[in-house]
Amino acid sequence: MAAKKKLDFEGSMARLEEIVSLLERGDAPLDEAMKLFEEGAKLMRACTAQLDEAEQKVKLLTAGEDGEPVEQDFQEEV
Repeated sequence: MAAKKKLDFEGSMARLEEIVSLLERGDAPLDEAMKLFEEGAKLMRACTAQLDEAEQKVKLLTAGEDGEPVEQDFQEEV
């Protein structure tokens, strides 16, 4: 069996959507449904970890000299 390559965030989200769709159809045998659920749970944990890491990087990059986050207004003025 070939080793599974690690998915990036977008690939993981796409696979999660696919798993949800398969489970919502309800026609998978119990054993297969449990495998899909397990895979989905692992992907969800991985995505959550990636989002947490990205949030920490954003906080670090937007911190002021005192280390506290600086308010950023990203709306364009018209």
